[in-house]
Amino acid sequence: MPRFLPLVLALLVAPCLADDPWLTVAGGDGPGKGKRVVLVSGDEEYRSEEALTQLAKILAAHHGFDCTVLYAIDPKTGEIDPNEQQNIPGLESLRKADLMVIATRFRNLPDEQMKEIDDYLKSGRPVIGLRTATHAFKVPADRAYARYSFNHKGEPMPQGFGRHVLGETWINHHGHHGRESTRGIALPDAKDHPILRGITDGDIWGPSDVYTVRLPLPGDSQPLLLGQVLVGMKPDDQPVDGPKNDPMMPVAWTKTYSVDGGPTGRVFTTTMGAATDMVAEGTRRMLVNACYWATGLEDKIPAKSCVDLVGTFEPTAFGFNGARKGVKPADLR
Repeated sequence: MPRFLPLVLALLVAPCLADDPWLTVAGGDGPGKGKRVVLVSGDEEYRSEEALTQLAKILAAHHGFDCTVLYAIDPKTGEIDPNEQQNIPGLESLRKADLMVIATRFRNLPDEQMKEIDDYLKSGRPVIGLRTATHAFKVPADRAYARYSFNHKGEPMPQGFGRHVLGETWINHHGHHGRESTRGIALPDAKDHPILRGITDGDIWGPSDVYTVRLPLPGDSQPLLLGQVLVGMKPDDQPVDGPKNDPMMPVAWTKTYSVDGGPTGRVFTTTMGAATDMVAEGTRRMLVNACYWATGLEDKIPAKSCVDLVGTFEPTAFGFNGARKGVKPADLR
């Protein structure tokens, strides 16, 4: 990493106020200059607060995107608390966003916060969903935005945000959770897709396991990447024998969505995206390329986009009740 990069990053995030319950990272020069990305974290298991913070810094420092990272915040302490399911302050930043990246799990947000997400989706602007975003919301049936719940049973959005917008809701673990990692294998007809530019088989890897999805995926979904289940938790482990890899499950795809007959928006979904998955350069490159594609900048994706880590990145292992304690957004600058 260039020696001057930490100083540059410090200058980029300096405008963020110390008491803001979110992180703002201003973009430098790059193809994404002028594009605003809002990254919404909030899951108890896969450390989305760490993954999206690093992704935002990469997008800003190397590619010019202006980024705002939102967190589940304990309203009493102002600290990041992924177990706080009913508070993600700052969602009004979606009003001016060009892209929403979301990695939440079973959130039951107050109506005024859900309204910001609803308004964004009705506008047809692009969405990128990571890992547990397939089950991003768990809203009681008597609430105003119950249709976004992962288990919603009625029209116009059966199985909620996950199935309707992203392409799938929560089904099950396909790989053995915590024991079988995931290697990304591009589908033959997707190798030239802009999101996979600069990526070869095996570059994308993560210790999180493959999720089950139902085939075929709905609507105009286009699978890009299959998840090869490995026998262990190392990127060079051998594939598991048997039905887990025959057929392999899609772990990344594109599609479009529309809410209430509004404009149609682009979607990229991956069931990868734990903070530990981002140790692999190929996984980071897929996510960065997806941000270009989602915002209509696919022609500007480099032959091999820069995804160098920004600052220190030592992701916490996934698991419940494992989030770092006492951290406020200002500490992540």
